[in-house]
Amino acid sequence: MNYHDKSLLTWLDYTEKDFSYFLDLSAKLKDEKRKGIPHRKLEGKNIALLFQKDSTRTRSAFEVAAFDLGMNVTYIGSSGSQMGIKESIKDTARVLGRMYDGIEFRGYRHEDAKLLAEHAGVPVWNGLTDKFHPTQVLADFLTIREHFGKLKGIKLVYAGDAHNNVANSLLVGSALMGLHFVALAPHDLWPDGELTETCRAIAKKSGATIEYMEDHDKGLSDADVIYTDVWVSMGEPKDIWAKRIELLHKYQVNQAMMEKAGKKAIFLHCLPSFHGLDTDIGRQVAEQFGKQYPMLAHGELEVSDEVFESTRSLVFDQAENRMHTIKAIMLATLSD
Repeated sequence: MNYHDKSLLTWLDYTEKDFSYFLDLSAKLKDEKRKGIPHRKLEGKNIALLFQKDSTRTRSAFEVAAFDLGMNVTYIGSSGSQMGIKESIKDTARVLGRMYDGIEFRGYRHEDAKLLAEHAGVPVWNGLTDKFHPTQVLADFLTIREHFGKLKGIKLVYAGDAHNNVANSLLVGSALMGLHFVALAPHDLWPDGELTETCRAIAKKSGATIEYMEDHDKGLSDADVIYTDVWVSMGEPKDIWAKRIELLHKYQVNQAMMEKAGKKAIFLHCLPSFHGLDTDIGRQVAEQFGKQYPMLAHGELEVSDEVFESTRSLVFDQAENRMHTIKAIMLATLSD
């Protein structure tokens, strides 16, 4: 298959066959790396990493994947560019496209990623925007496939804020690949209606099912994967915490939730996670809300430490797979 010069902004631009190809290529590259087989197939190419939002996993995954492929990398952080300040997105795209073979963008607005892709003349890879996180879901599905040996028919329950970029991408991926996707969330935080209708149309072809509900017993019954994310995303105002906690404290992934899912269920999280008092936010939330909501008293927010550290938690397999899947994306889209 030829993906040369094609951007990845959302998996809505790809098919089930495409997604499967990227998964297979990711698994192949992961196997080669573990066996010490070099694959410097993009020697001499250069990529730019444009980060409006900081990240540990996304930056590390792109940089190590690029180095493994033989490429040179320029990291441009939030204070290292005039993009959107003194220079338009369109102009930035046309400048960087003359210098680099590919551009990763991690930013606030999905429309900015689309502008970059439209005007750069080189592949643009979405490392996260307000709407989608496509490199994350590819790693998630590689992790699920490694554990269960399949994707089709897997019941994936997303618990928490199901209106964010990760939930959106899991919804799209599930529709493409034939999973049973359940958003277990307050009604106010269900996925967007337009995106839902688009995914339901895709699901008719793949055999996927899509459900949104607040009923824990029904939603969790016979689940294969319980997935969650932080309750307040980067860039959202701090004063939103009280409202989100009020909405979401009953959706904390804890041992009781895992028991309702059943013994086969695994736990996934895109990270970073608040599951103790060893982060500033965990301590702040515990101090401010711990008395009103006892389950938060120890800094355990979207997931309890018991679940996070359990053998059912595959979050660090997931984190490693970011590197292998991002490598596959770059190799496929930059190869002649």
